[in-house]
Amino acid sequence: MKLRVYLTFDESTVREPLIWKLGKKFDVITNIRTAEVKDHMGLVGLEIDGEDDVVEAATKWLIKQGVKVAPIEQDVIEG
Repeated sequence: MKLRVYLTFDESTVREPLIWKLGKKFDVITNIRTAEVKDHMGLVGLEIDGEDDVVEAATKWLIKQGVKVAPIEQDVIEG
């Protein structure tokens, strides 16, 4: 499964290496497609590739860390 999501980081999460931790904690491949990071917020377009249940668990983990996760429409990231 390849899931494409926007991750929104707030002031409390923007300085944490959560994408790196995601790759270490779960058996997924992460691919940053776009990113805009500032001192107080960050927006990242991310592909998460792996087994369905692992991708789902990884997404839930991100949410528990305080990251807002929103799906990207297929044609948005490809176009």
